Amino acid sequence: MQTNLLVTQPEMDAFFEGHHGNPFATLGMHETDKGIEVRALLPDASRVLVINPETKEEIAELDKIDERGFFAGVMPVQGEFFPYQLQVFWGTESQILEDPYRFKPMLNELDNWLLAEGRHQRSYEVLGAHFSECDNVTGVTFRVWAPNAKRVSVVGDFNYWDGRRHPMRFHLQSGIWELFLPKVSLGECYKYELIDCQDRLRMKADPYAFASQLRPDTASQVGILPEIVPMTQTRREANQSNKPISIYEVHLGSWRRNLENNYWLNYDQIADELIPYVKEMGFTHIEFLPLSEFPFDGSWGYQPIGLYSPTSRFGSPAAFKRLIERAHDAGINVILDWVPGHFPSDPHGLVEFDGTALYEHADPREGYHQDWNTLIYNYGRNEVKNFLVSNGLYWLERFGLDGLRVDAVASMIYRDYSRKEGEWIPNQYGGRENLEAIKFLKETNDLINKESDGGITVAEESTSFAGITTPAEQGGLGFNFKWNMGWMNDTLSYIQKDPIYRQYHHAQMTFGMMYQYSENFVLPLSHDEVVHGKGSLIAKMPGDAWQKFANLRAYYGYMWGYPGKKLLFMGNEFAQGREWNYKESLDWFLLDEHASGSWHKGVQNFVKDLNKIYQNNPALYELDNNPSGFEWLVVNDHRNSVFVFERTSSNGERVIVASNFTPVPQHNYRFGVNEAGIYEEILNSDSELYKGSNLGNLGQVASENVPSHGKEQSLSVTIPPLSTVFFKWQKP
Repeated sequence: MQTNLLVTQPEMDAFFEGHHGNPFATLGMHETDKGIEVRALLPDASRVLVINPETKEEIAELDKIDERGFFAGVMPVQGEFFPYQLQVFWGTESQILEDPYRFKPMLNELDNWLLAEGRHQRSYEVLGAHFSECDNVTGVTFRVWAPNAKRVSVVGDFNYWDGRRHPMRFHLQSGIWELFLPKVSLGECYKYELIDCQDRLRMKADPYAFASQLRPDTASQVGILPEIVPMTQTRREANQSNKPISIYEVHLGSWRRNLENNYWLNYDQIADELIPYVKEMGFTHIEFLPLSEFPFDGSWGYQPIGLYSPTSRFGSPAAFKRLIERAHDAGINVILDWVPGHFPSDPHGLVEFDGTALYEHADPREGYHQDWNTLIYNYGRNEVKNFLVSNGLYWLERFGLDGLRVDAVASMIYRDYSRKEGEWIPNQYGGRENLEAIKFLKETNDLINKESDGGITVAEESTSFAGITTPAEQGGLGFNFKWNMGWMNDTLSYIQKDPIYRQYHHAQMTFGMMYQYSENFVLPLSHDEVVHGKGSLIAKMPGDAWQKFANLRAYYGYMWGYPGKKLLFMGNEFAQGREWNYKESLDWFLLDEHASGSWHKGVQNFVKDLNKIYQNNPALYELDNNPSGFEWLVVNDHRNSVFVFERTSSNGERVIVASNFTPVPQHNYRFGVNEAGIYEEILNSDSELYKGSNLGNLGQVASENVPSHGKEQSLSVTIPPLSTVFFKWQKP
């Protein structure tokens, strides 16, 4: 065999030193003046044979032209390129391998162009690790975007984590590196080893990995792209703004734990216990705190690194998908908290991915979150926008989620968010708005609206930025719903005050109606209200035990009657006494009547009945976003801290909600009503069923021809102390 003279010693040195950035120009099969030549880089191998993949017969033995393991030889067969395998000897042992450098590029021109232009709606179908077939050989195609890296290799269990063995092909047009590796198995760990633009060696997890190791390990794992889950008519209808939406917010790591060792339940165990509970409680939706892979438990998922990888804390991606399927089977929709606003600076993540600020901004005045010690995405970069927009669709389409709750929207849309003068850079017009982030949110919501066939997005946005839920084509951001943070802050502030002082803060309970119809709102009592020293909701209530529980029940009643969809964080439905701790299970023992005197069971029963009444009465949800669905009947009785309002449906159903936020019962309390007739007391937070004093209206009350509050007809009712009562008008 003729010894190779075309590969220079410096070129071979570059391979062994891990600096060669264009391996396909040298390795694999090449046409030379001497004939077809095969070259292979196999560190520490002793011999290499080229064999026929069908017959396993030897075609030629390659010369070892570098003792470290570089082999080359001209084939005795003349003519066209041909398929081959390598029989590699490691001393006396040998194995037959496919040569990854004999395969052609797998990235097609359209994908290459779309990725570069930022127009690839599902970039996860191209980037990452995908099982594929090339020339009738099965394997995994790895692709990663790192335009400024000098060399990128796939390293993993399959190549001893040796970055010299599998350097990747570079696509100049898109900045994507690619390599097809035969015989890589499901679940194998891998990373990308990069020589960055500053000649530093970096080990990075795959931004598009479909599975990841359990922390503190940080490798990606070869996973299967889940099949698309079609949207159903039932799920689509349950998301509509004229339907009842009552959301149970859940942190999977602490809802319930294994009693024997305080360890997490897995996705399947959670499904066994959580789904029947949510169904029994009458919630229509579950919202999970973020489940994209994240390194630090204490972030609760709000600092994710593996945006395409369901956290391995609770099992496999397939098991997470089964959890969602189980919820759907029970008629419950599922929302996932989504965090496209920032990412942590862990070295295996996105930070300075190829030696440059690739995913983030280079200037910390744009790219660094001071509050959370995290990095901010560069939304003006096409590939970053691709990465995030595609991720939103990925969760909805591939796992069958019904919605995304987008975290920290205010921090995305304002350049001066939580920054002092001089700590931020104005936009091109001198303003404080982050125009690129706003454009990204509009495009994401518009795409989800068009492509997901019924999936929704919900904004956690704490400012008065206009048009959050206005469609993108009308100039808004295009979210379906927005958390009503103003309502939550005002009403919580009110309900925490001693009843004697509430008369001076009456407007805190009514001010929300001034802006109620500016957006499509969700009323949130979320995890944020029971952490960081804020205590539990029941602990915020004033008074003795009886008053605390009565206050909380009355507050929930007011909330469920008020326009807007509902959200309650886990544990609040039974008035957990202590502040939420992500390291421990909820205090389920409080529901034992012998342990707590049935106080907590009473709140749980009340929330269950609230959800039932809510779903069974369209007046309480159908016209949430229409002023015709709400009217104050008593709005200014600050001395008695009484509020009375009427909710109506499109077909004329009427429910009156009356709240008394003092410990003084209101007997013969009169207020005007729109319709004469019988009003049935359908819910009373003071019922003995809920551990109340059982004061009420004996089931119903009839209107009287007595003018009151500007109306000809009126009711005279009993409103128990610290209570909310629902009255339903009975049509004649």
